[in-house]
Formats: sequence, structure tokens, C-alpha cells
Amino acid sequence: MNAPLRRVGVVVMVLFGLLFANLNWVQAYKADEYRTSDYNGRVQVAEYKLKRGNIEAGGTALATSKETTGQLKFQRSYPGGAKYAHVLGYKPVNLADEGIERVENSFLAGTSDQLIGDRIKDMFTGNETAGGNVLLTLSKRAQDVAYDQLRSNQPGVKRGAAIAIDPRTGAVQALVSMPSFDPNPLVSHDTQAAALAQAKLEQDPDGPLKNRALSETLPPGSTFKIVVAAAALENGVTKTTEIPAGSSYTPPTSGSPIRNAAPSICPEAQVTLLEAVTESCNTGFAQLGVRLGADTIKEKAKQFGFEQDDLTVGELGEGGLRTAASRTGAMQNPDGSTDPAALAQSSIGQNNVRMTPLQGAMIAASVANGGSEMRPYLVRQLLAPDRTTSYYTADPKELRRPVSEQVAGDLRDMMVSVVQNGTGKKAAIGGYTVGGKTGTAQSAPDRPDHGWFIGFALDKNGTPISAVCVELEQAGSAGSADAARIGGQIMRAAIADPGGR
Repeated sequence: MNAPLRRVGVVVMVLFGLLFANLNWVQAYKADEYRTSDYNGRVQVAEYKLKRGNIEAGGTALATSKETTGQLKFQRSYPGGAKYAHVLGYKPVNLADEGIERVENSFLAGTSDQLIGDRIKDMFTGNETAGGNVLLTLSKRAQDVAYDQLRSNQPGVKRGAAIAIDPRTGAVQALVSMPSFDPNPLVSHDTQAAALAQAKLEQDPDGPLKNRALSETLPPGSTFKIVVAAAALENGVTKTTEIPAGSSYTPPTSGSPIRNAAPSICPEAQVTLLEAVTESCNTGFAQLGVRLGADTIKEKAKQFGFEQDDLTVGELGEGGLRTAASRTGAMQNPDGSTDPAALAQSSIGQNNVRMTPLQGAMIAASVANGGSEMRPYLVRQLLAPDRTTSYYTADPKELRRPVSEQVAGDLRDMMVSVVQNGTGKKAAIGGYTVGGKTGTAQSAPDRPDHGWFIGFALDKNGTPISAVCVELEQAGSAGSADAARIGGQIMRAAIADPGGR
């Protein structure tokens, strides 16, 4: 054989070798990726061959599947439209799925290992069993009120969030982000139309796809004073201890004075801790924070849940809707020493302090629940396709204990005083003990302030029923009062709907 033919033979052998190697690579390592790819038409047809399970709350179906005449046999539908969008998410044909639809996908689709018995049974009966059903903790009444009240807020802002939880269990009673969106166009079998709908939402400057209740962090303003008050109560201060106050306070090293929201608020040289919380005394808490120190404030915030990066809200095990970590931020000078000015601002919920509405509700819930902070969850139960078998039932779990029962009792008394005598009066509910804390937080020099409210409701026996956080973004000076009003309405709805507890 001459040299040119030998070279051709070698090249052919090399090419065959590469082809063989690629074939083995595809079969051994890439098979699952190609098999489950959204671009695999056969996978899509197979996935939509079975009826996807329902997502329900309080006996009402929030996500269902109906039979169609197209190539994909079933069409996903969300009867509540935008009202439940940030909880349910959506299950599109080609786009990425979100929300409970994502975290419980295998159970809803019927492919979960938990449902293997149902699949084996189908092999013998020839039936095509639907996917499993996911039951949520939501109170339909509380969710409806949260959604409607946020949309009709008195300052007329477009962005905000509300979340309510049962302090005794951590069960989420309501979760709303504003603005919301209708998930139905996103699950259209017309994939081009679905992609256009998604692109429009992604380009909306108001960010309707954001789950603000869980993933948006903003300066919490005076609601953070409950954390500082907790630290004070654990370091020799009582409800009746007088702390320095006054109409103005200039921290050491800073030429910028801290003032109260109005001249009538704690102009005295000293006020009790109870009065400082009730009146929301900025000068008092700024000086108290400097006295306690940055490490003490940061540690107490951490004990309430700040800095936690891995909390999810779904089932009580791993997985669930992602949450953002709340942060206390830096309070130091460049050389690492404490900056008293930054610490003073942080102690009134400004500077670099950032909090999610979920964290605010958890603070209020732990105070109401005697110092026990329960892990929040959304999934109450997983039911078989025929609804005869429960594969999961939530068993509430304590997440942490940020304060003792005694400290929680003192904080509870002070938060009740805020609603009875202070800035949270609009949250009051007849026949129930309501506690809370409003917050007004600066957003930017040229923008209106954010309005916050965290609170709880107790029955006549002192049993906690609901804890809430409402945030109205850039709502101005009236924002915190309206947040308190909305918070009270949400808790009132949760009280009236025992099925949501």
C-alpha cells in the first residue's frame, strides 16, 4: 500500500474513532439531558399525556389541567389569575417553570418516586392516572384581602408586598407581591405567544415577576427597633428603664443629626423604653444602639433570622420557594472599628440594614409565639391522584428561639402599646389583642419613603392567630399608616377563616 492510501486509512480510522467516542459520550453522559430537554418534542407530548395534579387551598383549586384537542393533551389553567401568581408560579411548555409548580413538579406530574405504586398499578389496569395533588396552607380569604387591599392602597403606589403566617405553626396564610401578573398566557400551547408574554413581563420596569414578599430586601425603618429593643431587654434594660432621647441626636464622628419624625415625638431628655417603642423615638433608639454596640445588634438580628442564606418556603424539608437573606450590613470604619454614625442609623433601620417582608412577619410571629420562631411553610399536604393516600403532611418545626419567653412578653406589651396608643392604631381589630410596629424608611434623597408594618393578633386567651408584614414601596409619609391598616385587614380575614389556620 502506498503512502497516500495509508494516510487516508489513518484519517478514516481516526474519524471513526472520534465518531464512536462521541456516540458513547451521548449515550453515557448526555442521554438524560437530551431526553428531558424542553426542545424534545416527544418529551413534551409524553409530559402532557397525563393530567397534571391540582394545586389547592382551602378546598379551592388554584391550578388545574383541562383536556384539549391539540397535540398536547392537557392545558394548564390558573382560575385565580394574578391573585396567586407568586405562590403558584406557572408550568409553561418551553419556558422555565416557577413557584410551587417548579418545586413540586415531579409530584404534580406523577413522576415522583412517591407515586411509583400508582404507576405500577396503571401497568396492570391500563389506566392513565393523573399526577398527585398539592394542598397549600393559604387562607383563601386572607389571600383575597391581601391582594385587593394592596392593589387599592391609599397612597396609590404600584409596588409592595404582604405576607401573613400562623405564629404557632409557621403556615403561610397569605403571600402577595404587587404588581402581579396573569400566569395563563405563559402556559399557552402557542409557544411563540407564551415567549412574547414572558418577554413583556420581564421588560416591565415595575418588575411584576419579582416575588417581593420573599426576595425583595429594603431598609425596614422603625420596624427594626423591635430587634434593638430585644437586645436592650437582654442587656439590663426593662420596659420602664429611661433611655436618653431628645429632639435631636448627633452621633460621635458625625455632623449629621438624627431627628424624630415630628417635633412632638419624645422631645424629653429621657423616655422609657416602652414610650420609645410606642412613639417610635429615633433619637432614643439611635443612642440605645450606640450604647449596646454593633456586635450586640448584629448578633440579635442574626438570632431573629438575618443573614440566613438557605431558607426556602415550601415543604418543611429541603426545597421550596427561594428567599433572599435579610442583612444588617456594615457598621464599621475602613480600619474595622465601629462607626458610631453608621451604628446609630442602623439602629433605626436605615444605613445598610435590609429586610424582606417574610423576615418582618417572622419577627412579629416569634414575639407573639412566646419567643419561638417556627419555620415558614406553604405545602400542607401531598395527596395521591385518587386523593385516598397522603404522601406528606406538614409537621410544624421550630426554626429558632431568638428571645426568651419573658423578653417576648415585654416586646409583646410594647407592640400592643403601639397599636393602642401609637402609630399602629389602624391595625386594631375589635375583640382581639393586636400588636405591631410601623416603619418609615428612606429610599433615596429624591424618592418618597417606604412604608412598613409588622404585627400580630391574639385571641382573648392570648393565643396567637396571625402575624403579618406589609410593605408599600415609596409610599411617602402616609405609607406606614396604610400598611398598618392593610395588615389589620389581612389578620382580620385570617381570623375569620379557620380553614386557613
